[in-house]
Amino acid sequence: MKQETANAAFHVRDIPIHGKIILAPMAGFSDVPYRALCRAYGSAMNYTEFVPADALLGRRNPMWNKLNIKEGESPIVFQIFGNNAQTLLRAAQRIEELGPDIIDINMGCSTRKVSRRGAGAGMLRQPALIAETFSLLSRHISVPITGKIRLGWSDEQRNFVEIGRILEDNGASLVAMHARTKKQKYDADADWDAIAELKQAVTIPVIGNGDVRTPADVNRMIAHTGCDGVMVGRAAIGNPWIFGRQSRGDLQFSDIASAMRLHLREMLSYYGNPHGLILFRKHTKRYFLRIAAKKIISALVQTPDSDEFLRILDRAETAVPPHTSIHHLGCLHEGEWVID
Repeated sequence: MKQETANAAFHVRDIPIHGKIILAPMAGFSDVPYRALCRAYGSAMNYTEFVPADALLGRRNPMWNKLNIKEGESPIVFQIFGNNAQTLLRAAQRIEELGPDIIDINMGCSTRKVSRRGAGAGMLRQPALIAETFSLLSRHISVPITGKIRLGWSDEQRNFVEIGRILEDNGASLVAMHARTKKQKYDADADWDAIAELKQAVTIPVIGNGDVRTPADVNRMIAHTGCDGVMVGRAAIGNPWIFGRQSRGDLQFSDIASAMRLHLREMLSYYGNPHGLILFRKHTKRYFLRIAAKKIISALVQTPDSDEFLRILDRAETAVPPHTSIHHLGCLHEGEWVID
């Protein structure tokens, strides 16, 4: 999918990326509706949920649905994982037919069932496998091949610079790094100095990931590391405004209600009703983060009817005085919150 190159923040080989903030691949969250929401609010590039390469070699199965895309969704990155170079190549060849802009190899997943098998972050302990994988894919796949990594397996095995150079030497067009080790998972502070070190070690674009929760964090990471882009994951759930560098505390409740309506509309369009509404429940509480509204939240997550959901949301919005920012809101006047 060719795109205009004017004013691009950076390029992934020949693909221009128009912005510096990117939605991270998140299992259970980075589906078609959520990506559509984040793109509407400014995400410059989106990743699918990661898919095991093995599942892509046989007959069609539910795992293929994770690679569904919305018409016009671009640039879109298909992310896969595995522990065998030939398997990853065959999987990449099959999914290339679906029209991704980029194919990414996940080398950062820290869950035991993935990493202990030598996939995800388990690949970081196998530099030769990484070299073989990227050499094969870059020679046989027409779209850019990228990789997402961590600092290493543990503090004693921080080999991110070595891995970054292997990726570049074997045809990778970009490297994204979550600045924690596999052993740290999501604990401890992300090491932004390591992102800066990786940026100095390679010439391909580097995306930084870890401890970015606010627009100020985005600016600080770019200034601190020199990275080409910033990847936001958990902090974007219930907070798509971060892609437009808007502070959530400065928003009005009407902004939150508007995002929820758009997101729910995308969920219902993709999953149908009521399944889309049921799946939306895991997002609802995140939209109300730091807003005291237990009765409203309870009513929203318990209703099986999307029209009723919207009526409850409308009533919540009318309960907020005009021009009141979330920072100054604190709680909503809930009354009885009974829907007639």
